[in-house]
Amino acid sequence: MARRHEEQAVELPRALGLLDAVGIGIGAIVGAGIFVVTGVAAGVAGPAFLLGLLLAGVAAAANALSSAQLAAAYPRAGGTYEYGYRVLSPALGFAAGWLFLASKITAAGTVALGLAGYLEALRPGLPPRAVAFGAVVVFTALNYFGIRRSSRANLVIVAISVGALLLFVIAGIPSFRMSNLRPFAPAGWGGVLRAAALLFFAYTGYARIATLGEEVREPQRTIPRAIEITIGGVLILYLAVALVATGTAGTDALARTAAPLEAAARSFRPGWVPTAVAAGGVAAMLGVILSQLLGLSRMAFAMARRGDLPRFLDAVHPRYGVPGRAALAVGGAAAVVAATGTLAGVAATASFTILLYYGIANLAALRMPREAKLFSDAVPVFGLAACTLLAFSLSPRIILTGLALLAVGFLVRWIVRGA
Repeated sequence: MARRHEEQAVELPRALGLLDAVGIGIGAIVGAGIFVVTGVAAGVAGPAFLLGLLLAGVAAAANALSSAQLAAAYPRAGGTYEYGYRVLSPALGFAAGWLFLASKITAAGTVALGLAGYLEALRPGLPPRAVAFGAVVVFTALNYFGIRRSSRANLVIVAISVGALLLFVIAGIPSFRMSNLRPFAPAGWGGVLRAAALLFFAYTGYARIATLGEEVREPQRTIPRAIEITIGGVLILYLAVALVATGTAGTDALARTAAPLEAAARSFRPGWVPTAVAAGGVAAMLGVILSQLLGLSRMAFAMARRGDLPRFLDAVHPRYGVPGRAALAVGGAAAVVAATGTLAGVAATASFTILLYYGIANLAALRMPREAKLFSDAVPVFGLAACTLLAFSLSPRIILTGLALLAVGFLVRWIVRGA
């Protein structure tokens, strides 16, 4: 017989302001998507992946607005996991939390492998598995030793990676050739949708802000502003980078490498630009790992606090004020993925599971009390439709894998609550 669990009054310190929240969001977004998945999407859709990038950005914007009003109304750690429980049902709330964990644990480990790929451009011969594993271990330690330290390191990483992308755009304009945009859509609209689903993975970082609801000062004001600034700025930057990459190298060249932006920059002048872009890629990957582990530990904390994961994970470290056990648990899982996984199919699996996660967020926004809503219902309706369309445009194998992971999650919950 499942025992009933009551939430414990365990609170996290509110240490983050608007700049910290935007930095965490941008650090989570600018990474695997633009530096690695760009090449995969280009191979799927040809130059029309630019439309997929725009479509994914519009869908992410709708999801961001839904997340903003939910986070403002329910400023607690856990994001859509909390919203699902409060306005939908325990089953959908748990599904959101587990989908988040499944997607981001796998993605964090795999992004670490992407980091090794960009390091290869700087220091050939480095062992990729060891580099990936070490990166996850280091950033797990940063999260364990305190969020203020983590957020400061993240702001430095964001500045380096965004600076490298701006350099890429400026240096690449003289090499731009319109002929590289033809034929524009060799795979038709099906290719555009698949590319959009893959590239949605590149926009998901703003969710970290919602999962930090208990640690942001003035959450009703700060969280919506941080999400809007993050998604708007990144959309413009992504479109500029993708257009320059396509116009200078062509989609065939982008699709052949795990480091497409570095490959495109090899024809740029001055000659140090490719090295700077590779360094920016390394910084961006580090930013993604840092931000994903930060959000993952808070999600595991929230789920353990409610009794959906083992109770020992909801402890807050007495000195550092962070959920230390949860940070170590998710970091360990991500390190295993980094040591054993591959980059190939994870972006699609992560995109499918996170699209389902945001589908639940949009559904929760529709069911919110009317007086708590900040935007028209058209926003979450569009977001829900976009998430569903993009998720189920992926291959049957990816869809079945994602649904199997969700089934495993419900089995884990049944075991924990029945223990």
